[in-house]
Amino acid sequence: MDHSQLCLHRCHNGLIASAYLQKGGLKTAVLERRHVLGGAAVSEEIIPGFHFSRASYLLSLLRPHIYQDLELKKHGLKVYIRDPYSFTPMLEDGVRGRPPRSLTLGADLEKTQQEIGKFSEKDAKVYPDFLSYLERLACAIHPLLDAPPVDIPGLTQGSLRKKITALGSLKPLVKSGLKLGKNIPDFYELVTAPAIKVLNRWFESEPLRATLATDSVIGANTSPNNPGSGYVLLHHVMGELEKEKGAWGYVEGGMGGVSQSIARSARSLGADIFTNRVSIQEEGVTGIILTDGTEVHSKVVLSNATPYITFKQLTPKLIVRCLKVMKSILAVDKLPNFLAAPNSADGKPGPHHQCSIHLNCESMEVLEEAYREGQQGRPSSRPMIEMTIPSVLDPTLAPPGCHVVSLFIQFTPYLLEGRRAWTDEDRERFADTVFDWVEHYAPGFKNSIVGKDILTPPDLERVFGLTGGNIFHGSMSLDQLYLARPLPSVADYRSPVKGLYLCGSGSHPGGGVMGAAGWNSALKVLADFKRL
Repeated sequence: MDHSQLCLHRCHNGLIASAYLQKGGLKTAVLERRHVLGGAAVSEEIIPGFHFSRASYLLSLLRPHIYQDLELKKHGLKVYIRDPYSFTPMLEDGVRGRPPRSLTLGADLEKTQQEIGKFSEKDAKVYPDFLSYLERLACAIHPLLDAPPVDIPGLTQGSLRKKITALGSLKPLVKSGLKLGKNIPDFYELVTAPAIKVLNRWFESEPLRATLATDSVIGANTSPNNPGSGYVLLHHVMGELEKEKGAWGYVEGGMGGVSQSIARSARSLGADIFTNRVSIQEEGVTGIILTDGTEVHSKVVLSNATPYITFKQLTPKLIVRCLKVMKSILAVDKLPNFLAAPNSADGKPGPHHQCSIHLNCESMEVLEEAYREGQQGRPSSRPMIEMTIPSVLDPTLAPPGCHVVSLFIQFTPYLLEGRRAWTDEDRERFADTVFDWVEHYAPGFKNSIVGKDILTPPDLERVFGLTGGNIFHGSMSLDQLYLARPLPSVADYRSPVKGLYLCGSGSHPGGGVMGAAGWNSALKVLADFKRL
């Protein structure tokens, strides 16, 4: 089998790279290790009748130009935008027979301010200014997402002609700087400071600060009190859906709908896609050899695996920081009934059911304690939980009257205390702790569970090839962003081996179902191809 270019696929970025390379005139093959296409952006029927997004579970960061260029809507991508989008119930006694308080955030600014006003009128008043502040900074960073990092070697080495050519790589950086203008100090502070420093300056109420702080730690092994967590917060608000800034939504049929639409687009352009047949024995610029002995010849190989997997034979000492999360997907036979927002008599979903539901997020101290326990190798005794129920908006995911519930548990250690590996008993014990906490907020939840799929960090590594269980393929810390992602020597997607490129989330601009790494890597390959 001969191809001009080859993608070793483990998530959506490889598919996106293949589509753009095919558009650029290269014959492309995508090889997926598993039986299902999409890496971490997949839908699987683990329990009969219930379709789970087993890893990634929400869409927002997918770059708009990719959505348009590859005609993903035409190829079947349908997204349900959530409004409201955030619900934080309190564990407290209601006053005079009323339910416990809760905080709901949505697109309706007036309603959101009323919700915040239950905790602080001052916070309600400044909240619109805070949203404008984040939007200004997020919009300014967009040019950096859609281009490779500045070509430092090109600017500093070689001929004058090469240096002049490399000046073009400065354009996105200059464009971002001009967009920021007088906001450059604000941007610098946000990306380098602890998120809590910024949030404390804006707000005084604990539920609002803690709810917003969840975006500074989701998908990152950090605390809101750590420097750099402010960037993670910004990373989670820089997306858009249907031209709505910062919106997040559920993909119809689960997150596999994203990968399938990209695959259909790539196939329509002429790309070949193969699943359930890749376990790489050897890889290099001449191609790869599959376990069945098939040789796939190619001048170029793009690896969408994590940098650690790609380079473990080339650079065995590469340091990988383990993200600490657990994912639990549940099939339930009824909607969760929250004390803070009781279900209606007809059993229909309320507005809060479509949200990201933040449990154990009433205060910063609760988040910090969960982080501390995780750092010590102990699954949290009061875990930070983000619950989503996508079947509330997407009826294709579950049988009538039933629902799919996703629980994303932050700060779950890869290795347990004493550097001990997880056992089945450990997994079940911690899952029970998580379910018990959900039960505190929504009595009857545990009895509604009819099936479950629990993935600890080692399980995420085993099933999806996510080193250390890291959904972002590598830390989103300041020392592994932009010119240093994943390492300064390979930040331009080119590996030390001629013809071998990175195209996954471990490269700039990082994690999330964004597609920018695949796009940027394809640009590099197309520019280099004639010289290979």
